[in-house]
Amino acid sequence: MSWSSSGLSCIDILWSFLALCFLVAFCAHKVLSKHETCGLYMLFQDLIRYGKTKQNLKRHEWLRVLDVPKRWFWHFYALSVCWNGFLLVLYLSFIFQHQSHPSWLTVMLDILTGVPSTDSQVPQLSTLLVQLLLWVHSLRRLLECLFVSVFSDGTMHLVQYVFGLGYYIVLGLTVLCSDHVGKGTGSLLSQLDWVHVAGVTLFTAASLLQHQSVVLLARLRTGKSGAVETLAHRVPKGGWFELVSCPHYFAELLIYISLALVFGGLSLTWWFVVLYVLFNQSLAAQLCHDLYISKYESYPRHRKAFIPFVF
Repeated sequence: MSWSSSGLSCIDILWSFLALCFLVAFCAHKVLSKHETCGLYMLFQDLIRYGKTKQNLKRHEWLRVLDVPKRWFWHFYALSVCWNGFLLVLYLSFIFQHQSHPSWLTVMLDILTGVPSTDSQVPQLSTLLVQLLLWVHSLRRLLECLFVSVFSDGTMHLVQYVFGLGYYIVLGLTVLCSDHVGKGTGSLLSQLDWVHVAGVTLFTAASLLQHQSVVLLARLRTGKSGAVETLAHRVPKGGWFELVSCPHYFAELLIYISLALVFGGLSLTWWFVVLYVLFNQSLAAQLCHDLYISKYESYPRHRKAFIPFVF
């Protein structure tokens, strides 16, 4: 959906609802922290925390039944590489072989956007670039999870795991939804604009920042030889960790903003996705920041949680 359209589509409502849920969760965490003994509050904390922020959470044993290993994060990216790679191949077939999307996909896009497909639809350079960058991002994160990150015995809730799997499926469809209502005309090269260059540049810079942050986190648990020496949590140092507790989360936000730029900044649907990422990563960063401050007396007080010099 573009800014010029009126009304919200199903996909817009979905992303705005998810963004609102995480905004409410963030506010609830800040306001309700004094009710730590309440069973409902503990269930809420069990659903929003994962990994190191969950290890010291005092939970009932029955809640632990729904725990799955945090190291299963790689499943999300493996699914994304396969699913979004599949959608990318379909789009390339649409561009170069003039093949229509499968009927089941067309019906889904019609429902999600509220706009019927047409045979005269023109391939969008923005869509192709976003699909490609999303696939590259997923592949990089998959490789980092498998070969760089050192996971402890931390856990996440089964609901978080299922949500994560569904997230990347819907994300790929969202890219095609933005294409479904795209207005670009002419050949792909003729559609090239400075915002595409700006978006790809920001995507590259943010990806490098995120990779550097992941490497620095991994080095907290490995020796000079690269062998794992400990699974304990330590205070991260170096790079943008000197500014914020979670630069990898900030980089994630920048990556989604870069994709909004590749869409020309005109996709209202994608800005709802950015809003969701903002609130989702803000909550995760705040939980990590609170943990660092409470656990380490010498933790640098000048560091922000998420966005340098702001929050």
